[in-house]
Amino acid sequence: MTTEEFELPRSREANERLHALVPGGAHTYAKGDDQYPEHLAPVISHGRGAHVWDVDGNRYVEYGSGLRSVSLGHAHPRVTEAVRRELDRGGNFVRPSVVEVEAAERFLATVPTAEMVKFAKNGSDATTAAVRLARAATGRPRVALCADHPFFSVDDWFIGTTPMSAGVPAATTDLTVAFPYGDLAATEELLNRYEGEIACLILEPATHTEPPPGYLEGLRALADRHGCVLVFDEMITGFRWSEAGAQGLYGVVPDLSTFGKALGNGFAVSALAGRRELMERGGLRHSGERVFLLSTTHGAETHSLAAAMAVQATYTEEGVTARLHALGEKLAAGVREAAAGMGVGDHVVVRGRASNLVFATLDEDGRPSQEYRTLFLRRLLAGGVLAPSFVVSSALGDADIDHTVEVVAQACAVYRKALDAGDPAPWLGGRPVKPVFRRLA
Repeated sequence: MTTEEFELPRSREANERLHALVPGGAHTYAKGDDQYPEHLAPVISHGRGAHVWDVDGNRYVEYGSGLRSVSLGHAHPRVTEAVRRELDRGGNFVRPSVVEVEAAERFLATVPTAEMVKFAKNGSDATTAAVRLARAATGRPRVALCADHPFFSVDDWFIGTTPMSAGVPAATTDLTVAFPYGDLAATEELLNRYEGEIACLILEPATHTEPPPGYLEGLRALADRHGCVLVFDEMITGFRWSEAGAQGLYGVVPDLSTFGKALGNGFAVSALAGRRELMERGGLRHSGERVFLLSTTHGAETHSLAAAMAVQATYTEEGVTARLHALGEKLAAGVREAAAGMGVGDHVVVRGRASNLVFATLDEDGRPSQEYRTLFLRRLLAGGVLAPSFVVSSALGDADIDHTVEVVAQACAVYRKALDAGDPAPWLGGRPVKPVFRRLA
């Protein structure tokens, strides 16, 4: 099927209904139809394993499932069975359920570098709670975040630093400063410039590149020397790097860390974890000023906590992290070979840890290009591959990866034609895809 023949009439109609009722047409900006080629944004009917079906009846091999949250594949039997066991027992009560203590025990056994944990529903609540706790513990107003990492929270302390800062007071944004990943000297200069003002350093411990040797250890030492709290955002690295996250893999222990995404395999659950001395400030067994740490109506919902326990058991008992890396390595090698074979190896570039692959689409001059990304995505969709990234789930099989590589090769052949023409426009089929963070719609 060519992209000219590939149409999604029912998805297109559903998208129009969504836009009429939901701002942006989706409940997450990264899922918006502006992230996909024009009129080729599938609306999903259902998923199983590594595959999803759209409302037009097309089946896709899916990558980046649920914004990296569905790492075991859709409707994973062990997870759904754990949830099903709780359904007839009630979902939320006026006092803690025994499931809450069981989930906490399981989490702290899986992430032994943490001493206490509190669950919530989304990552933003957890990271904002970490920031609030750091400010309370240090008595300092400023937050230092890693400038090279794309997202930390929907809350003002972070969103004010993005191009979508409308509605955030300047006074709030002024309290957030930034440091570059991997540059200890620049971070120390920032800490010296705002000596005694920075409550915490918050970053993803690793992303598309491995931390430079000694970097995380150096950051730990800087935080200790300057009296600030070190926070690891492990929303992505949790489970994908190791069952205990990047802190478990690299052996550097933060004061606080936040988990989500893979923790529930699509069910809504996140976690704030860390040192007892800090975490207890949000509890009842201390003599200091109380910190409103996390208090969410649905953070105790039993079904998601059951899902989280099943996910952790599956990872540790079945070696899921190792499987994710093996699948990612096979995919990366295949895509690179296909791109090189079509003469676009310097333009379609796979990056990142094998368990968390992304791809860059570069133009004739080697610059990132939304136009070439659009061309590439159109060809993938027409070939039955839904891939805003190449982030794998453990449900993928060798046949799925082989099919993906075959479709990538076909996309790269068209990519080569566009490069030779010096203009991808004839292959776009409409407006180019857009970045999530931009000032105007």
